[in-house]
Amino acid sequence: MANAGAGPGSPAAHPAKAPSYTGRGGELMLLIMVALIVTGALTLVELNQSRAVSWDLLWYGGAFLVVYAIAHMVVRSVATYADPVLLPLVALLNGLGLVMIHRLDLAQKVKAITSGQPVPRAEAPVQLIWTGVALIMFLVVLMVVKHHSHLQKYAYTLALLGLIFLATPAMLSIVAPKLAPRINGANIWIRIPGFLSIQPAEFSKIALIIFAASYLVTKRTVLSTAGRKVLGIVLPRARDLAPLLIAIVAALGVLFFGKDLGTALLLFGVFLMMIYMATGRVSWLIIGLIGFSGGAYFAYTKFSHVQTRVNIWVDPFGDPTGAGYQLVQSLLGLGTGGMFGTGLGAGRPDFVPFASTDFITAALGEELGLAGLAAVLICYLLLASRGLRIGMAVKDNFGKLLAAGLGFSLAFQVFVVVGGVTRLIPLTGLTTPFLSYGGSSLLANYIILALLVRISDGSRRPAPPVAPKAPPVQLTETPTEMVPVGDLRNSAWSDSDHGDRP
Repeated sequence: MANAGAGPGSPAAHPAKAPSYTGRGGELMLLIMVALIVTGALTLVELNQSRAVSWDLLWYGGAFLVVYAIAHMVVRSVATYADPVLLPLVALLNGLGLVMIHRLDLAQKVKAITSGQPVPRAEAPVQLIWTGVALIMFLVVLMVVKHHSHLQKYAYTLALLGLIFLATPAMLSIVAPKLAPRINGANIWIRIPGFLSIQPAEFSKIALIIFAASYLVTKRTVLSTAGRKVLGIVLPRARDLAPLLIAIVAALGVLFFGKDLGTALLLFGVFLMMIYMATGRVSWLIIGLIGFSGGAYFAYTKFSHVQTRVNIWVDPFGDPTGAGYQLVQSLLGLGTGGMFGTGLGAGRPDFVPFASTDFITAALGEELGLAGLAAVLICYLLLASRGLRIGMAVKDNFGKLLAAGLGFSLAFQVFVVVGGVTRLIPLTGLTTPFLSYGGSSLLANYIILALLVRISDGSRRPAPPVAPKAPPVQLTETPTEMVPVGDLRNSAWSDSDHGDRP
């Protein structure tokens, strides 16, 4: 009897084909839109500043298009099914940051010429070079990390490297102060004279998130069930939490010693969220908030620059020309911008110290207004939500926690920076991902982007086609065969059931 479902024209006769839609065409269209927006923004800056368009527009716009076109082609090749929204979102944020840094360069140039001072080095060309280097790092990570689960094998090695990176500036500040100078009260930089400066904490953040995701996956069941209940709160057993607790305490201790309290707050918040996601216990949030309150009080009583930042936060207008000058100028700039801003190139964001790094969101808020700044924040919200969505879509628990941790780290860092600029919380000294000037921040955040792209490629990639099973043989089609008697006598069936031996 023939199998009706296995005919030549039936679906089971051919392997299932992978879906042809990968999203790469949509990604290319979005990147073209981003290039038009960034080029338009650069044109507005040039027209408002000098009433003419310079050759800088061609240089910046052309270089921006080339580097992201190359990135798109490589993603199309090595991560075909990756989320098509991630790269355009980052390109838009990076491009707007480049526009604002170029705008601040023009303001500094005019100010220097007016006052008869030497024109300072422009930061926009350096930022553009760092963008190219960061995109190369992005592509290298994509090509080296074939699957995100491979990172789990190196979790403890990455944790050790992360702690070494964190401790290096503080240790160098003791043995070689010139290589790790104290800037704004904190030892977080390694300076290579005549070449560049590096902030190692940006990279250690990624290594520690990978370690936390790996450890929480292996201990998830124990951490979510075992423990002693005290005053309604289930306390974890020390032996279950020891490796992660040691890593957290060591990281925070190093950061406290180096007075990098912004990174300490960022790591603490990301770890706490990942523990809560892994266990689902509210008691972890309560324990974490109690620990955070104690650490914040300790930092306030021990570190003078923390007291200064808290005092500025409480009353910035108490010393508007001294300690509170930066925050006061930021608030005045945001107020001047109003709802729709002064227009790109038409404000005075250069009045705010460190406007291209820590306070670049204040500069954007002045020239783009509340509406423009809200649009930028929505881009970050989309980026973080895509990270959480990738975590929900991927099948393995390590990938879920890693994607959620990386996405949340971007969102939490933006909250801390914008909260400080708008006086919601005290200033921390963190940079805005992809927007702020600085090579370390760009490199680290593009590594995060590469990991999210790799995880999304694994979660969206269709399963390999399964070969159809061979149709079962029907009894009616099986011919009758004669079995020789000698074979029956030598068989195990004959020996065990009948004891009939030759």
